[in-house]
Amino acid sequence: MKWRALIFCGAAALTAGCAQLGYFVQAAHGQLSLLSEARPIDDWIASPDTEDKLRGKLSRVKQIRAFAARELDLPDNDTFTTYADVKRPFVMWNIVATPELSLKPLQWCFPVAGCVNYRGYYSKDDAQAYAAQLRAERYDVEVSGVPAYSTLGWFKDPVLSTFIQYPDGELARLVFHELAHQVVYVPGDSRFNESFAVAVEEAGVERWMAVYGDEKMRKAYAAYESRKRDFLALLMKHRKQLEENFRRDVSDDEKRREKAVIFKSLKDEYLVLKDSWGGYSGYDRWFAEPLSNAHLSAVATYHDFVPGFRAMLAQEKSMGKFYEAVRQLASLDKEMRHRQLAELGHSPSMTAENLHGATPR
Repeated sequence: MKWRALIFCGAAALTAGCAQLGYFVQAAHGQLSLLSEARPIDDWIASPDTEDKLRGKLSRVKQIRAFAARELDLPDNDTFTTYADVKRPFVMWNIVATPELSLKPLQWCFPVAGCVNYRGYYSKDDAQAYAAQLRAERYDVEVSGVPAYSTLGWFKDPVLSTFIQYPDGELARLVFHELAHQVVYVPGDSRFNESFAVAVEEAGVERWMAVYGDEKMRKAYAAYESRKRDFLALLMKHRKQLEENFRRDVSDDEKRREKAVIFKSLKDEYLVLKDSWGGYSGYDRWFAEPLSNAHLSAVATYHDFVPGFRAMLAQEKSMGKFYEAVRQLASLDKEMRHRQLAELGHSPSMTAENLHGATPR
């Protein structure tokens, strides 16, 4: 497996050219480090040196993993059957960048994954250094920590210390999301891929909670989901304001002034929202760096087409039929599949209210 990783990453570097060699070297090193640190979950559980809390969480992952294959038709392979302690808060850091007066993200193109709206680094310092280069070129930039990612089945992705201590509902959500990328993935269409994975995670957690959730777990996850919906609504509101501002027939200086007003409003309204949550600070790190277009651009990647995928799942009634319908949609050209998802998401019979709880159990 290690040689396979080396060959793959080496080929990627050659394909991209010498200018990208340093980037692919760090990517290869980071991936190989994960593989070398990972040990089978069963070994961790059996070891007397493993702390009880970690042992319990790893046992829960095994349960979630089995449920994913049995009830959600997600891949039954070696993904999430090993565990690695990466000894840092995130496994990698992603960079998203946009022009100063636009929400359209830059794209970076890679073998296999195609063109994506982000660029990942295993070192935070390396990510910050590249972000500084982009900011010097007057791009808006966001650097965000990533707890997990999918290699699309190319490698045996381990469970990581960066997310193993999540509450059980959030842990299940993450496992279902990353496995979904192995079911359908369209190179060069991040909005499609991430929205699909979010739709799968939502359906998966609902079903998993129905079987394994207790009152405390359901209450904790409901609070998590409620805060996430509130925060997403706040971001979408201000993203729309930015879009309208950038379309105005005014000078760039006037657009810059209004942009600053919108971001101040976003921060002020977040503080009010945070207070309504009883001071919950889980989203504070979103504001760790100066707000930029890039922050709000990334929101679209994960959420724009979720309503359309929810509608598809409600129509197809089963996960297997849903996946087949999504594969057929993926075979269309990008403009056509985006149009169909947008139409499904805005169908009068498929509003958010009607879809709530419509996922078949």
